[in-house]
Amino acid sequence: MSNVVEVKVPDIGDFDSVEVIEVLVAEGDTIEAEQSLITVESDKASMEIPAPSAGKVKSLKIKVGDKVQEGSVILELEGAEQSQPSGKNGDKAKEDKPEAPKAEKADASSSSSGDTAKVEAQGNGQASGQEATSAAGGSATVVIPDIGDFDEVEVIEVLVNEGDTVEAEQSLITVESDKASMEIPSSESGTVKSLKVKVGDKVSKGTEILELAISGSAGGAKAAKSSGKPDSSPDTENQPASKQQAPQQQEIQQQASDSDEKSLADQSAQVQRTSPTQVLEEDNRPLRDLPHASPSVRKFARELGVNLAHVKGSGPKNRILADDVRQFVKQAVAGSGAGTGTASAAGGGLQVLDWPKVDFAKFGPIETKALSRIKKLSGANLHRNWVMIPHVTNNDEADITDLEALRKQLNKENEKAGVKVTMLAFLIKACVAALQKFPEFNASLDGDNLVLKQYYHIGFAADTPNGLVVPVIRDADQKGILDLAKETAELASKARDGKLSPSQMQGGTFSISSLGGIGGTDFTPIINAPEVAILGVSRSSMQPVWDGSAFQPRLMLPLSLSYDHRVIDGAAAARFNAYLGQLLSDFRRIAL
Repeated sequence: MSNVVEVKVPDIGDFDSVEVIEVLVAEGDTIEAEQSLITVESDKASMEIPAPSAGKVKSLKIKVGDKVQEGSVILELEGAEQSQPSGKNGDKAKEDKPEAPKAEKADASSSSSGDTAKVEAQGNGQASGQEATSAAGGSATVVIPDIGDFDEVEVIEVLVNEGDTVEAEQSLITVESDKASMEIPSSESGTVKSLKVKVGDKVSKGTEILELAISGSAGGAKAAKSSGKPDSSPDTENQPASKQQAPQQQEIQQQASDSDEKSLADQSAQVQRTSPTQVLEEDNRPLRDLPHASPSVRKFARELGVNLAHVKGSGPKNRILADDVRQFVKQAVAGSGAGTGTASAAGGGLQVLDWPKVDFAKFGPIETKALSRIKKLSGANLHRNWVMIPHVTNNDEADITDLEALRKQLNKENEKAGVKVTMLAFLIKACVAALQKFPEFNASLDGDNLVLKQYYHIGFAADTPNGLVVPVIRDADQKGILDLAKETAELASKARDGKLSPSQMQGGTFSISSLGGIGGTDFTPIINAPEVAILGVSRSSMQPVWDGSAFQPRLMLPLSLSYDHRVIDGAAAARFNAYLGQLLSDFRRIAL
């Protein structure tokens, strides 16, 4: 009989609770020992929690957004050996891993200037090295504290420059392993004299980060003494403190003026210094604005040679996922292939003028408002789709006089049930029938292949206060008009409240954008890639229609079908739109 083991959050340091920002496995997955299960994040670090042993995920106990702490149950693992309590993530981790702040303080203490510590120790015989440095001023070397079980980690960000003034606990660098990224704080306040590391360096416990000039009246004396005076001989160290105190005090006074001059020189040099994080210079990004991605994704990107600054994240809080990196590589490869050859040499590539930079305030009063997150995401997608897909739009009209009468009758019959049938439900049903007759409209391009889908998931554009979103009705071919009416109403409500899940906006095969409740006669809807077509619907209006003997008032609905001309030709689009109009004019045809 297989064992079922509860996998829990191990010791994560001094954090009371951390947020789950990514769940990397699903129920039913088979996982290996040390495979990452979740990613958690605090204000100082993000880390991936690995599995203590191999097995099959029986049930997940947490979700994205949950707050967890040491001992919180992550999941139940079936077929796993019950070795977690003494494993890497159990009590052994607690015993082997001292608290980070204590380790930092101890390392900083042991790395303080030797001469500075000797002066103070000879004065009272009891003060620790770090206390001596803080009390009398001087210089201290800040080193990497205990970082757990990692032999070495990579420096991915340098957060300070030479000449910067830093406070105690201010972050100095960001380091990253294959499981976690963390910021290393300063153990002291002072001015950065020199940096010992740069981006890309491999560091471990005890590696020097920087030399810090400690704030204090005697700081310059200690810095000068530490760099210019050799260590005292053993005989001198054994003399009584009272005999050595006077010469040392004189030396402190003699070096004070030199310290002031050096401080002025440091301030002058600070103005012309360059950022130590040169890798980010090409993106004009602030030092604290690295792309938001987990350590494993960063490692994956480095292996592929991808600059994450150019990758757009699709995860929570715009977090970059592994799939985003893969998609970026696929597009880069496709783009480089398309950009080669004579067409590129002849100017066939897309080359446009830079966007104009205008100071609008000089022409009159202005107000600047940040785009919502939805508009930022949808704007980038719309721009890509418009540039990369050759759009053509076919416009037609459908006589929905009888269909509108049926819709009103159904609403009266189902008034007590609380179901309100809209024209969108009929449009979805009619589009499914048209897609079944013209399958190339229910497809996607994959390189040189056309993927014809055997399922019918219809997306519809929903207008929300924060921007446009596209919920998806799954398996629309298997649902009736009343079912479609209920589901569209529920999804539209969730969209307005901002409660749609990512899964409710994925997997669409064809989309409908309806402006019927607002106005307009025709428009060109932008195709929602990787789909190949989209239907735009404008406001219906009563128009005189010739029936062969006289003009009759008929309710006409404008239909605007945008299609990808790489997949669909004009004749096919005209047939699709005409057939759709026939279905809407006589809905009985759907039963045929």
